[in-house]
Formats: sequence, C-alpha cells, structure tokens
Amino acid sequence: MKVLFATSEAGPFLRTGGLGDVSAALPRALVKQKQDVRVIMPLYDAIKDTYRQTMQFLGSKVVTLGWRQQYAGVYSCIYDGVTFYFIDNEYYFKRFGVYGHYDDGERFSFFSKAVLEVLPLLDFYPAVIHCNDWQTGLIPVMLDAFYREKSKYANIKTIITIHNIEFQGSMDKVCISDVFGIPESHRNIVEYGNNANMLKAGIEAANAVTTVSKTYAKEILNPYYAYGLESILRQRSYKIHGIINGIDTDLYNPWKDKALFSRFSANTVGTRKKPNKTGLQEMVNLPVADKPVIGMVTRLTNQKGLDLIMEVLEEILDMELQMIILGTGDWKYEVALQEMAKRYSNKLAVIINFSQDIASKIYAGSDMFLMPSKFEPCGLSQIIAMRYGSVPIVRETGGLNDTVSAFNPVDGTGRGFTFKTYNAYDMLDAIRRAIATYHDGDKWAQVVSNAMNGDYSWKVSAKEYIELYKSII
Repeated sequence: MKVLFATSEAGPFLRTGGLGDVSAALPRALVKQKQDVRVIMPLYDAIKDTYRQTMQFLGSKVVTLGWRQQYAGVYSCIYDGVTFYFIDNEYYFKRFGVYGHYDDGERFSFFSKAVLEVLPLLDFYPAVIHCNDWQTGLIPVMLDAFYREKSKYANIKTIITIHNIEFQGSMDKVCISDVFGIPESHRNIVEYGNNANMLKAGIEAANAVTTVSKTYAKEILNPYYAYGLESILRQRSYKIHGIINGIDTDLYNPWKDKALFSRFSANTVGTRKKPNKTGLQEMVNLPVADKPVIGMVTRLTNQKGLDLIMEVLEEILDMELQMIILGTGDWKYEVALQEMAKRYSNKLAVIINFSQDIASKIYAGSDMFLMPSKFEPCGLSQIIAMRYGSVPIVRETGGLNDTVSAFNPVDGTGRGFTFKTYNAYDMLDAIRRAIATYHDGDKWAQVVSNAMNGDYSWKVSAKEYIELYKSII
C-alpha cells in the first residue's frame, strides 16, 4: 500500500517534540510491515549539512497560493530504509526556528499545496495521504478543491492525526481566500468561529481522523479538552479513531544508551540500575543516599501539571526522598523551582535546560517518574521512563491512562501509580503510595519488572494504522 506521510517535522532531520519522534518511527514501522510509506516535510534551514549532503534534487514546481506564485523545489533521500522528500522554499523555510512566525498560516498552507503539486515529480501517487496536526490540515481540502479532477488524484484518501488539539492553526478569516486561495465552494470547511481554522478544515475534509491514544479520542469530545472544537468533533465522531503511539525501542533502550553510567536490561535492572542512580545524584550535587528519587523531564507549564506540583512541593520534599527536574517553560515556574532548589539543596535539583543526555540519565537513574498532566494526548516520557525502569506516577488522562495501569499490590499487576482528579492532594496520595511500595522490596521489584517488560514498540499500532488505511480505501 502506498502512503505519503505529510508532517511539519521528522527525526532525525528536525525534531522539536513528539510529532518529530512519531514521524520518524511510525513510517519506519510501516515499512517493516511491507508498506510503501514515504515522508514529506519542509526543507528547513536548521537541517544539518550532514543530511543535506545525502539529498538528491528531483525538480521543482510553481505553486499557486491565492495570488502568489511560489517556487517549490523537491529533494529526496533514504534514511533507515524510509524515503524522505523535502519541500524547498527559502522565503518560507530559511528562518531561525520552526514555528512561531507571523506568517505561519501562509508558510504551512504553501507546504500543504506543494505536497499535492509535486506528486508528479515524485512519480508517487499514494492511496492515502496521512496528515499530521494543523500544519497539514489544508491538504484534504486542497485535494478536493483543486486536484480531484486529475485522474491520478481522483481516488487518493486522507487521514489527519491530532497530536495536540490545543494548537489549531487559527488565523484571520481573510486568509481563506487571500492567503490559502481556497475557493468559495470550500470556504465553509475552513471557516470556524469567525476565523480560518486549519485543523478544523482537516477534520472536516479528511476521510478519517485519528488521535494518539484511545482515551484522548474520547476526551476531545468534551469541551474541557477540545479547545473549542467539541461541536465539530461530535458531529464527526464516527470517523475518529484512537491509536496509541509507540516509541523507537532501539533508540530508547537502556542496554544500548551510551549516555548511561551503567547500561542494563530488564534482567539486570536489580544490580546495574543502581550505578545510574548514584551517578545521577553525584552529577546534580545531591547526597548519595538510598532514598527514592523522583525524576521529571518536562515542559514547565500548567498542561504538564506544574501548578499541582508547586501547590504541594514543600509537602513532597518533607518526605524522605529526592527530586530531580529537567525542563524549560513558563518563567514563573522556572524561578519558583530554582528558589525551592536553593532552600532544599539536599533534596531538590532543578536544571532549566533540555539535554537528551541528561534526560537519559534521569530516566535511568530515577526510581519514579512524575507526570501529573492536565491533559496528555499520548505522552512519550512515561513510556520511556518505564522502558528505563523508572516507575511512572501519572494522572489518568489521555495516553497516560492507556499506557500506565495502576499497580495492584494484591496480585502484583500494573506498571505504575495513578490518580484521577486533577487535584494536588490526589497527586500527593499517589506519590505516597509509590514511596510506600518502594520500601517493600519484593513489590517494588515486581512493579519495576512489569514496567520494563511492557511492549512499547510500534508493531501493534502500525498494524492498526494499516487496517485503518485499508478501511478507507
């Protein structure tokens, strides 16, 4: 089956978050299952020369975008068995940073139109174009508005995956005709709430909609989670499917990860994880002690539950434990956490930064991993933590609910500790349950084993995507 995976980012070329991880790992998993899946993304200035030197120029097209005529060059390369295509336009993509520019609507509407326009240059007409988030939300609409009468485009189907519904590509509605060039016949698909909404357009026009966990597929029908799109999602609920993300189990592997102080597996975690804890404590200047260590690798925002943490942080630190937090985000949380780290210098270490090397050390060196998100479409950190033997403490929302089952001390099942209500003291109760279990050696060994032995690969999810592709063709 031919599938074109359209995305605004993909590792290893450019990755700013979970979308970049998914756009690298899912196509590779689908290729391993004998599907002809190729990825197309913008050729950003930030893509390293080491990757650019492997690319071949395939040709160029002129893309009509409203009254504009814009150049779209196409390059290709093969990475890890997957063919990648890159849309080149220096005006739109030779910039510092990927998102947050004043004309992002124009930049990504150009990319969406270019994806469709360059198919003849690729000599690749997919059965399905798999779109991702608002940056590719106009592809299904533009396909219907401009290309359906061309024979090789007539039967192409589309899917859009919502990775985070908070970000919708909402623009002034003047953009619909002036910037996007959408004809009047399709205007109502793009317009929403007196604005242009690129994600809404994709939801309306695509043949199927997916979210990155089954729980999130249900949650976004509720106004609390839908960020204003609940009415559209309820109307289109028949085509919404939840498919949980996996992780690249070769990339996130404590037996292979060179960043660790001591590499280990599920069979050797009992002896070889301890040097990682000691090394981590020394690295962040915490006393080397046999106390439970709680790790966090996170954006410091309300969405990630930082308001809950700050409300009860003193009560957490009154317990016999240590806590290590890595991340950046809202200034108020950065400052408050640094002040708390000064007051509790023997218990709390805060690193206002992001480093994959340090993140790996925290995953491997911590005993527990705290992730009390307000909402979490899927979440990868809790999955990586389990893979590294760090037991998650999570709120039962989105992908956290789908991946972390609550530990049952009676029958020894479950992978972590959970709480349901978005409440600081419910979170504190889950932390206390985790700490109590930590001090029961046999039970703790069981929950660590459960977490490490889960299957977090893309195999099952890739099969679900294949079945979904087949169902819409």
